[in-house]
Amino acid sequence: MKEIPQLLLLLVLAGIAVTAAGSLVAWYMQEVHTLARAMKRVLGGRPDAMIIAHGRGRAAGFNFANDTCAVAWDAGNWCLVYRIEELAGAEVMVDGIVVARAFRNEPRKALDQTVPDANRVTLRLIFDDPHHPDFELDLWVVGDEIRRRGEATATGAIKEANRWMARAEAILRRPGAPKAAAVRPPPPPPSEQPTLFDDDPDDL
Repeated sequence: MKEIPQLLLLLVLAGIAVTAAGSLVAWYMQEVHTLARAMKRVLGGRPDAMIIAHGRGRAAGFNFANDTCAVAWDAGNWCLVYRIEELAGAEVMVDGIVVARAFRNEPRKALDQTVPDANRVTLRLIFDDPHHPDFELDLWVVGDEIRRRGEATATGAIKEANRWMARAEAILRRPGAPKAAAVRPPPPPPSEQPTLFDDDPDDL
């Protein structure tokens, strides 16, 4: 008989755990859908590529049909759209140290190591925009393995960031839009007003 209260307590705790896990999954999926909708709205169509900083409400995406790039934060409530040629570079940072980078017209610094015990993994996108020159996505922060049910790892985040840096590098290698040739304005028409030194045929 003494085991019945303990069994009931275990059942209650199990129910709470299942409910909490279900709520976490629902929240996780809601974040993905919300950011995907925001990207689709500002890019004018479904993004061809999108990366999400899970649990932080931040994302970035590309639409190659109209050559645009967008970043979103605050779960998609705020977004910025750039022309794709405004992408100037990308960096992968581990614990604040740049471990890989790619910039237009510069040699690439390739990722040559992984840090499985990293505390933070960040993808930084750099744009030719003096008002909003960069955007950071923390793909891994210590504690994510608990919030995301052990699915996230620092190594996985580094690999994902490196894939996105390679994608950015491919965009940076694309030739820029040709500049329009300068057009010289036509010369002004000759003046019909007589000048001081014009001779009137009738005066000759």
